[in-house]
Parts: sequence; C-alpha cells; structure tokens
Amino acid sequence: MIEKERARLIYETMNRIRSFELKALSLFEADKLRGSVHLYIGEEAVAATICSYLTDEDYISSTHRGHGHCIAKGAALDRAMAELMGKATGYCKGRGGSMHIADLSKGNLGANAIVGGGIPIAAGAALACKMQNNGHVSVSFFGDGASNEGTFHESLNMAAVWKLPVIFVCENNLYGISVPTWQSTSVKDISVRAAAYDMPGVTVDGNDVEAIDEAFHAAYTRAVSGQGPTLIECKTYRFMGHWTGDPQPYRTREEVEEWKQKCPIKRYRAKLLEQGLFSPDELDAIERAAAEEAEKAADFALNSPEPDPAHLLDDVYYEGGNAE
Repeated sequence: MIEKERARLIYETMNRIRSFELKALSLFEADKLRGSVHLYIGEEAVAATICSYLTDEDYISSTHRGHGHCIAKGAALDRAMAELMGKATGYCKGRGGSMHIADLSKGNLGANAIVGGGIPIAAGAALACKMQNNGHVSVSFFGDGASNEGTFHESLNMAAVWKLPVIFVCENNLYGISVPTWQSTSVKDISVRAAAYDMPGVTVDGNDVEAIDEAFHAAYTRAVSGQGPTLIECKTYRFMGHWTGDPQPYRTREEVEEWKQKCPIKRYRAKLLEQGLFSPDELDAIERAAAEEAEKAADFALNSPEPDPAHLLDDVYYEGGNAE
C-alpha cells in the first residue's frame, strides 16, 4: 500500500491533469484555443504515479501528448494553459504550445512532436547525472509507436552499455494515431524488447496506480544504485481521439466505453476508500479543488497578453559573452 501523503499527491495530480485536459478541450470546442491538442485523458495514472517519486533535480522527457507529464512534474496549471493558448505568460512564452511545453526549473526537458524524439534526450540527461554522480535519474515517456523508431533501440542500447540511470516508460495506449499496435508492432508486449539490451522489462496495467508504483519503485532503485536502465510498459488507453478533431473511425464506441469503465481515477478512488486512507468527503474536496484550479487557469490564460512581435527573435540567438 502506498503511504498516505504520496497517495494523496497521486490522487491530486491525477485530478489536476483530468480537469486541465477537460478544460483545454472545452476551450478548443469554443474556438478559444488555437490549433488542436492531444489529450491525456484516461492515462493519468502513469505520469501521476511515476512523477510522485521524482524531485525537481530529476529529469523527464515527454511526447506530443505531454500535458499530463508536465503537470505531474510540478507545472502550475495557469502557466501551462497560457502556453497551450500561445500567450506570453506561458512556460515557453507562448512559443512552444501544446506539443513543445517545457519547464526546466522542474526538470521537464520538454514535450516533443517528433515520435521517439524525447528518448535520446532522456538518455543524455541520464548520462549527465552519471557523470556528475548526483544520484538523480531521468525518465523517458513515449508511446507504443515510438518503440518502432530507431531512437528507441539506439537509446536502450547505449543506456545499457553505459549503465545509465534512466527509466524508459512506454505508455502503450494501443494505437499509433489510427493504427492498432497489433498491426504495427512485432511483439505482443513491448517490454520483451528489453531482453535484447540485457535490461529488465516489465508490462503492467497502466490504469492501476499500485501496479505502476511497484514496477517503478524497482526500476528507480536499480537506477539510483548504479545498475542501469529498465523498460516499463504501461498498457493504458486514451479516452479521446488522437487529437481534438479526430473522427476516430478506427475504433468502436463499445471499445471506448469498455475502457472508460477502467478509468484510473475512479479505480484509485475506490482503492483509497477500501484502504481507509481517506473519506469520501476528503476525496470530493480534492476533485473540487482540481476543477476550480483548472477554471482559474483558463481565466488566467484568456486574460493574458499575446506575445509582442518586437520580441520575436528573443531567445533565438545566444547573446552572452565568450564561452571561457
């Protein structure tokens, strides 16, 4: 059983992510959020549980579906929403948007629109941790489709050779855009690919907080003790389409509804009540607080200024002194 304070953090984080994503969806539907977004609804247990172990000095790399990771790593909802809306008050001054949101102060090295693009970044961060001998770890979040990219295999090989403190977390939501994994991937469980690189690989229910927690605890312990990387596959499901305008002709309503019955937030709420860690009123209060925070974040973003074109080239070129 997860200790009470971390259990509270995980449940709070899951609800903050869900409320944020639902609000982003409503803003998109109201034509107040330019462009589309890739929502994390249904997958919240993975980021919330794993990031509950991490400090600001630990690193993560993210994906195009990265809001959940960003929030789980400590992002404020108001600045995150402002970034999605391209406002000057966003984490990247409105320049990153949904698919490139980052917060280096929290160790979030950024979301990445390139499939598999964040995996070698996380490996590089882990190399830095090892060279500095600082005891920190790096976590790479990526989807099932990325496991078929060269960056996945190259990064796992290098991490194993150098025994880097990195945990590779595959969020297998069963579809790469519209292609089911059974049509694109040669193995039933992506975790078995770890054997080719002589590292542990495990597949867990990605909607079960305690299953994720057990697997990550072992991987984290291995990483910080100098034993090297682990591959964790979390089988989960996105309730929404690949993006906010996705008509979803590739899956049935029955399939989606079946997975909604496995909602990670509802499941963990039931578990917390069963364990007697919290009362229904306490959990209701956590849910209300998350919803209220998301509403305030939307108001903040809507009332934030657009970026000033006069600062278009800021942060593009290095303007410091010499490198000595």
